Amino acid sequence: MYRFLLTPRWWGINVFVLLAIPFCVFMGSWQLSRFEGRVHASDAATEQASSGRHGTARPLDSMLPVDQSTSGRRVTASGRYGKQLLVPGRRLDDRTGFYVLTLLRTDSGRALPVVRGWLPGTADAAKAPAPPAGEVTVTGALQASETPGDNGVSAQGGLPAGQTAAISAASLVNLVPDRLYDAWVTLDTADAGMKAVPATAPAGTGLDLKAFQNLGYTGEWFVFAGFTVFMWFRLLRREVEYQRDAELGLVRQEPEPEPEPVAGA
Repeated sequence: MYRFLLTPRWWGINVFVLLAIPFCVFMGSWQLSRFEGRVHASDAATEQASSGRHGTARPLDSMLPVDQSTSGRRVTASGRYGKQLLVPGRRLDDRTGFYVLTLLRTDSGRALPVVRGWLPGTADAAKAPAPPAGEVTVTGALQASETPGDNGVSAQGGLPAGQTAAISAASLVNLVPDRLYDAWVTLDTADAGMKAVPATAPAGTGLDLKAFQNLGYTGEWFVFAGFTVFMWFRLLRREVEYQRDAELGLVRQEPEPEPEPVAGA
């Protein structure tokens, strides 16, 4: 009854199924590991951002460049405050307001963007307290440069003078004359009645759409594996039914075509 499984056609089907199922299972497991890795990275980054303020502050230059292992860590830097900018459209405690961003000129010759605090309402330079004069030492959480789309950051454009949409060297290069660090710091304790801005997890570590795409691909690959098995059993059942009907004479046998006469024979 099952001798048809040894035919070349079924050999090809069987080999395809035996290769397709492990491949689909492997791809589904790989996509699942990618999703689990993103979940782990998100949890670790969130924990680091929330606990980084309680760690020992280290010199700024020793923690650069900013990556997932240093983002949110406490750093210290010394210098003199210079140009001040506002960063509008920033939410804190379910309220919309703005950051007060001041450039700290360090002894290295570069300027460090320092978020001295957050104020509610529309960005207004008159509301922003002036930075302390003279030499200062700041302590706060190290943050990576922002890009449009990170943490709700909008694209630069159409803002009044003295304002910036993103905190990054690329956005600030045309607004300030100083050489800039490709990082910024949010103070542990805000200045002059402002509210301190908490550190955020670095971009790319949250459970974004890509993470759930990995989870969706996981399901798709396991569905493909199940569909392959289903189709194999369906073809097998149809072949068995065909063989049984043929044995009972229920299948009409088409006569074999007669060979054409050879010319000149």
